[in-house]
Amino acid sequence: MYPVERQHWHPVAACADVGAAPLAALLLTQPLVLWRDASGTVQAWADQCPHRGARLSLGRVCQGRLECPYHGWQFEASGQCVQVPALPAFTPPASYQAQVFQTREQSGLVWVRLDSAGSAGSAESGAAPALPQFDAEADAELHKLNCGPYEVATSAGRIVENFLDMAHFGFIHEGWLGMRQLPDGAVGQATEIPPYQVEATPQGLRATGCRAWQPRSSVHATAVAQIDYSYEVTAPFAAVLTKVPPAHSVALPAFRESIGLFICPLTPETSRVWFRLAVADAAPDEAALRAFQDAIFLQDKPVLESQSPRLLPLAPRAELHTAADKTSVAYRRYLSQLGITFGVC
Repeated sequence: MYPVERQHWHPVAACADVGAAPLAALLLTQPLVLWRDASGTVQAWADQCPHRGARLSLGRVCQGRLECPYHGWQFEASGQCVQVPALPAFTPPASYQAQVFQTREQSGLVWVRLDSAGSAGSAESGAAPALPQFDAEADAELHKLNCGPYEVATSAGRIVENFLDMAHFGFIHEGWLGMRQLPDGAVGQATEIPPYQVEATPQGLRATGCRAWQPRSSVHATAVAQIDYSYEVTAPFAAVLTKVPPAHSVALPAFRESIGLFICPLTPETSRVWFRLAVADAAPDEAALRAFQDAIFLQDKPVLESQSPRLLPLAPRAELHTAADKTSVAYRRYLSQLGITFGVC
């Protein structure tokens, strides 16, 4: 099931959470066990012993091998069983294998791809999709940190669409990222979304020329201002926004920030969410940055979980749209063109 989604990379855990003991995880309804081998490399396997189906995440790591909790079978990093305690002289054949998946560590997260075969999303090159990139990662002037994870009872697509949406700022985030009334002397409507541009990219889509009035655009905001935004979808369930406030509205000179949204699609209607912050702050208060991000997303969460259906509708007329929803419409079209079926209807 879900052949397209299985070929994409998805985050499943924080790197720091994968240590000496096996860790259970879930991706696209597939139970996983994460563990580090003798070299410190993260392994991601199906959480099922090939002998009698016990959960390997209940076992332990012994001298760089994963040991099943049921009969003590031990598997080396390749997935090969190398020891069966009940038969000490037995040499397990090559077919005695755990199911092993590809893993990478990037942006403080462990990423897993369940199926590297095929060419989903890369018809020209014939290669499987690349790991989503967070361009701000390479900017040495930006301080990076992760927020989350947040457990959300809705589909990954609904969460991405909310991240791309500016029209809810004045209502869900009133007094923070939005407002209903402009300050005295300002011209226009506080909740108006001016026209902006959306274009397709090789990885997904990009929206530029986005602007929104915000009383508190970041933890460093000191005044109401109209903030410049850009958005980029880099994978079916990953996106990045960059915002640059006017200099007069923030305490730090030349402040800017990028925020990456990285979602683990657990089941069609449940998701685990991380945000990756990259801020132009040489000595940031990380607790304050996380508290701000927590406050914003926890305003979104109950509304996200209230949406019906929780699956993201992809049919053009399943829900109503306006010009302010241009990015959302482009995102739904992108998922349809990719052939995404997980968490959509």
